[in-house]
Amino acid sequence: MFEVGFSELLVIFVLGLIVLGPQKLPQVAAQIGRWVGRARTLARQFRDQLEQETSVSFDSNAPPRPRAEPHATQPPPAAAPGPDAPSAPPSPQRADEASHERGS
Repeated sequence: MFEVGFSELLVIFVLGLIVLGPQKLPQVAAQIGRWVGRARTLARQFRDQLEQETSVSFDSNAPPRPRAEPHATQPPPAAAPGPDAPSAPPSPQRADEASHERGS
């Protein structure tokens, strides 16, 4: 979104040198560096506080909520058929193979 390349930095430096002069440029650069450092510190503190606030439960008396179980990737195994259960009918492919073996 906001990219500053080497050529842009060089132009900014030359313009700063012309406008501010060689004596004030290092002082201004140091001041800008301090401002940027403070802005980064404030942003980091804000982000840390936001993360801390969102991770805490809203009701301090409520027990922590359990985490959701991940979804199983495989369905549970089917129960084995009992001795009284009818066997599955043969698949059509197996019926065709059986008829070829009998010679029909």
